[in-house]
Amino acid sequence: MEFEKAHGQFINNHISRRKGERRARLERGHRHGETLFLKNVWWPLYRNLDYLHPEYEVPDWRGRSYFGDFAFLPGHLRFIFEIKGYGSHVTEMDRTKYSNELNRELYLQSLGYRVISLAYDDVANRPDICRNLLQLLFSRYLIQQQPLEPSALEEAAVIRLCLSSIQPIRPKQVAAHLCIDHRTAIRILRSLTQKGWLRPIYSGAGLRVHQYELIRNAWDLIN
Repeated sequence: MEFEKAHGQFINNHISRRKGERRARLERGHRHGETLFLKNVWWPLYRNLDYLHPEYEVPDWRGRSYFGDFAFLPGHLRFIFEIKGYGSHVTEMDRTKYSNELNRELYLQSLGYRVISLAYDDVANRPDICRNLLQLLFSRYLIQQQPLEPSALEEAAVIRLCLSSIQPIRPKQVAAHLCIDHRTAIRILRSLTQKGWLRPIYSGAGLRVHQYELIRNAWDLIN
């Protein structure tokens, strides 16, 4: 099914199940940025809109209704997505609105939601960055809902290790981090090197590889 058809069915289905302000909010709140997120980021990754709820209502700590751009509710996991434009969320925001936004996000976290904020400019112009970051994030949470090969999970874990490390990583760090043997760690590092994620660092007279560093523009090289 093509995106436009799936998107139309998705919105109409949610509108038909809502009444009053919840329905009106969806009709006027689901706009260009939200549609671009689905088209440019979500659809290329999953080819469906399952478990997504547009303009999702959550009462805040003051008893007022807060509407997140999307909720993603696969089983017991709960995510809130916000597509944030620079104008409305930066240049047009005063101190009170800024404080309320931070308090609201912290409150949602306390309710068990993982809040994911994406810049509209990235969704519109650099969606590959959003897709790759979501893949890294969801590889930690959606193993049961989105089964992955063990090798893919191991590689994602190594990439996160690189992102959290100031210095290049060594095979023994990977082995200790994943609780695997040295040979398996080498295999994972070589696989990521072949895929364009890592760059080997040579040292010694024999030009042996002792360390690997993350290629910082790898987002542009990997789907």
